[in-house]
Amino acid sequence: MQLGKKELRIIAGLVFLTSFIFIEGISLMSGDFLGSSQRSGNDTISALLQQQQTMAAIDSQRRTSVNKITGIISRYNHSMSETEKERIANEIYKMTKKYPNLNEDFICATITHETGKTWNTQAKSPMGAMGLMQIMPATAAFLATQEGIDWTSADQVLYDPISNIRLGCRYMSELVGTFNHDGALAAYNGGPKRAALWLASNRNDSTLFKETRSYVPAVNKLYDQFRSEGMM
Repeated sequence: MQLGKKELRIIAGLVFLTSFIFIEGISLMSGDFLGSSQRSGNDTISALLQQQQTMAAIDSQRRTSVNKITGIISRYNHSMSETEKERIANEIYKMTKKYPNLNEDFICATITHETGKTWNTQAKSPMGAMGLMQIMPATAAFLATQEGIDWTSADQVLYDPISNIRLGCRYMSELVGTFNHDGALAAYNGGPKRAALWLASNRNDSTLFKETRSYVPAVNKLYDQFRSEGMM
């Protein structure tokens, strides 16, 4: 059948309209895809920037804490190398992150008193307690199995300040979790049984050893002093 001019014009119009709709559809789809890609890219950049800011804030906090700890060490030990101070300070900072119930002021106060205000990594008491946190070898050997530290010898483990701090902080954190702050100090010095009796007796000091009676307030005095100094 032969189509007339009118029919041909109608068909041509329909073809043009269909092509126009198809092309516009492709254009809109491309625009949506590009817009979606751009939004996704912007979200990724924002996430990376936020991550960098978080990491920078954490590093700043660590640096501030380490500076304070090295300052405390320098106050009591004038012969320790800067490298050793940094190692010790960084380990103490790590322990505050591992054990949320400990902070650098409390750990530093304990070490300061335990070493007779010397921060001597080779300190040894008449009773045989060793290192910065003055840990008895029998207690340390048990803690080492929990901490994953190879117990070679008391001298090798406890005179290494990093191992000593790891073991001492693990023990102190457990005591704080059981007895809270003052009770933990009493237990650290005089043993858990004495600390439990002391707390059960409404802190009747007669239940404590003579040394422990002065130990708790002495460490707390240093703790309050370091806290009042803020960050350096």
